[in-house]
Amino acid sequence: MPLPLYLLAMAVFAMGTSEFMLAGLLPDLASDLDVTVGTAGTLTSAFAIGMTVGAPLMAVLARDRPARSSLLGFVLAFLTAHAVGAATSSFPILVATRVVAALANAGFLAVALTTAAALVPPDKKGRALAVLLSGTTVATVAGVPGGSVLGTLLGWRATFWAVAALCLPAAIGVLTGIPARPVETDEPGGPTLRAELGQLKRPRLLMVMLLGALVNAATFASLTFLAPVVTGTAGLGELWISAALVLFGVGSFAGVTVAGRLSDRRPGTVLAVGGPALLVGWPALAVLADKPVALLALVFVQGALSFALGGTLITRVLYEAAGAPTMAGSYATAALNIGAAAGPLVAATTLGTPAGHLGPLWASGLLVALALLVAFFAGLDVGCDQHGPAAS
Repeated sequence: MPLPLYLLAMAVFAMGTSEFMLAGLLPDLASDLDVTVGTAGTLTSAFAIGMTVGAPLMAVLARDRPARSSLLGFVLAFLTAHAVGAATSSFPILVATRVVAALANAGFLAVALTTAAALVPPDKKGRALAVLLSGTTVATVAGVPGGSVLGTLLGWRATFWAVAALCLPAAIGVLTGIPARPVETDEPGGPTLRAELGQLKRPRLLMVMLLGALVNAATFASLTFLAPVVTGTAGLGELWISAALVLFGVGSFAGVTVAGRLSDRRPGTVLAVGGPALLVGWPALAVLADKPVALLALVFVQGALSFALGGTLITRVLYEAAGAPTMAGSYATAALNIGAAAGPLVAATTLGTPAGHLGPLWASGLLVALALLVAFFAGLDVGCDQHGPAAS
């Protein structure tokens, strides 16, 4: 894989740390800003909504600009938003900074996905995406747990400052590793913006985006509210939140790595095995959450399955949107973050039910079940193993 892919992954690491870090900071942040944990959880949804809206918007704005200048601008905007968020004592202002950071993250990821796909041969998109997403999974292994420990020791604001600092080497990596000229595509003129947006009328593309959104919603529904399960239901200390996040991150790295080698040619293997296993895993986690060993083991397994399945579906989005070379990344980003926005909102409604802290885990199971039902009744053949993109 080309070196620029790994430099892009470094920037995704900084942004992924921010996107996932609230899972370990919610109790402290809620207490400091005098809001409920459920209200604090809406920060995750605000971020995801900003990314959903921002992905196509930022992709359009950056469409005719060199990738390097666009990516650098997004990283610097992300840095500024975190510096302001770290300094504020107002929850509404913090929400606003999360939206701004999300817009910058969305723009970066949309351009990075398109750039990554253009840097490799057409049948290697899955592997390129796996390298890019490794930045996110390494963030869950090292960045998010590290941020959780830092937040436990020094307060949640220290974690925000740390993310801002991470953006500096990421910016240098983009500046030195990405060519100033646009990445060349197979079609020099390229389709018009209207033609690229017209790809969204294709039922197959919309269906794969929906499935990716549902699986990601299930992931974020539980991950956002994992801390209360670890410290409440399982009865473990606060530092065990970091341990659980590390296990989820190690699992997600393993899942996205394996799926990256299969999603180009054998997506059906990942979907046929991973879908039912993921469906069983979330309720199993809810039932066994009071047993620390089982809880931690299942957190690892669910991390692997969630990212293997989600990564494969997002790879299929890039294939299905091949007719939109500059916008395909934004469609994949939007699908991911529609799910990331919906998941915590759905999960938050379960916290006041008799299920309590376990409600989000049950909600995740229902979201995966819905995804499998949609795929079944739609007769979607995206899971068929094949050479290259799915046939329309």
